Amino acid sequence: MGNVATCPLILVSDALPDYRDAMTTLTFDSLNPATGEIVGSHPKQTPDAVHQAVGRAEEAAAWWAALGPAERRRRLLDYKAVLTQHLRELAELIHQETGKPVGDATLELVLTLTHLDWAARNAQKVLGRRRVATGMIGLNLAATLEYLPLGVVAVIGPWNYPVFTPMGSIAYALAAGNAIVFKPSELTPGVGVRLAELFAESVPEHPVFQTVTGLGETGAALAADPRVKKVAFTGSTATAKRVMAACAENLTPIVAECGGKDAFIVDADADLGAAADACLWGAMANAGQTCVGVERVYVVDAVYESFMRELSERVTKVKAGEQYGPITMPGQVEIIKRHIDDATKAGKVITGGPDSVRAPFVDPVIVEDVPEDSPAVREETFGPTITVRRTRDAQEALSLANASTYGLGGTIFSRNARRATELARLMRSGMTAINSVISFAGVPSLPFGGIGDSGFGRIHGADGLREFARPKAIARQRFAMPGMNLTSFNRGPAELERLVRLVTFLHGRRKR
Repeated sequence: MGNVATCPLILVSDALPDYRDAMTTLTFDSLNPATGEIVGSHPKQTPDAVHQAVGRAEEAAAWWAALGPAERRRRLLDYKAVLTQHLRELAELIHQETGKPVGDATLELVLTLTHLDWAARNAQKVLGRRRVATGMIGLNLAATLEYLPLGVVAVIGPWNYPVFTPMGSIAYALAAGNAIVFKPSELTPGVGVRLAELFAESVPEHPVFQTVTGLGETGAALAADPRVKKVAFTGSTATAKRVMAACAENLTPIVAECGGKDAFIVDADADLGAAADACLWGAMANAGQTCVGVERVYVVDAVYESFMRELSERVTKVKAGEQYGPITMPGQVEIIKRHIDDATKAGKVITGGPDSVRAPFVDPVIVEDVPEDSPAVREETFGPTITVRRTRDAQEALSLANASTYGLGGTIFSRNARRATELARLMRSGMTAINSVISFAGVPSLPFGGIGDSGFGRIHGADGLREFARPKAIARQRFAMPGMNLTSFNRGPAELERLVRLVTFLHGRRKR
């Protein structure tokens, strides 16, 4: 997500070890980033293998769609139960492949379960056939609208939240009646494989949900397959453009979540203790490797010193390797270091600094008064760092927050609900939390996605279900309209005159 360093797409493989043994060329290892130990070995599936997987998915999609919404709902809820029964196992696997604490992995899985439950239970209500009004001109018509499955959906997932993020597409696409071919990040392939294996316990008849593993050519082959009807991608903005170019060959639509540089605004009437606590967690949790994590903080002048005291006191209790894990992708460390070096030279260090980087861990870094044109402010860092700036008022804070090419999430802290809501509405982002941080991600009925360099399209909620379906409109004539056969070459001047009179009556009165 964001810069190359963010939630990188599986097409980027420079973080992997250099395999020199000819005997290992058909597999690759996933490593524990904290220890370097091998977690598992997985096949580098070739374009031909991907082609075959998509072919199987195409057949499975027809069967899955024909089951109908009630049967899909039952099986998806059963899948939810299977995942819950394996929650501890999955949390441990996430911990091993990403390095994040087991507690954080458990939270990720719990949120995933709530979304899977919502998608399964609400798909029919959102997507099912319903009658729609036809208006006076269509008085003799009956009109219906429904949303039909697309077929095969390709999901290209990230490593930072290897279950929650891809399942935001997978669960909703499955509920909408599609089959899935999932390409997990090469850093977390084991988690992706296990998700598909557990799905087969609930749906053993056909490979409705398959996982393919590999490096760049595997992901590229999946995105380029013409039988894929939609690609759900999470990764860098630069890689998203390359995926879009591949999809353009077949006019394959794509939903892209490409990271952010999320802002956190503290208004003059905010609960400063709660704001500092939320800010710190939003910035440092998962070692800052969160697409909607806090990276920029803007604090109104009247409470700036008090807020900084609260923040400074709390950060002393947060340690890399204890409260959060290592930097999962080795190549990310250099980007974090570059941003820290730049910020500390230009601003005032509150905590941490260049010495905070002790790969694979990075201790918390907070720097204030960093220029707005600094890479640490403009580019996505994707590490446990934040820049803090004093502003005259909330309006200036909002203006600075919106001066970014990214637009994913954001946060407002204020006791004035009306003002906070207005600031949240005006924040240039897909989602905004008020007096909490990243809370929108835990509400299954809310759509998740960004604008600008943060991508487009939505997962989660009703919008997420519709993202993986195609609208089908049907109009049926119930009776012939007396004296007004407008769609015929036998139409005469009298019928046209009646039409003009009717339209004038309906729409010709000006509103003053």
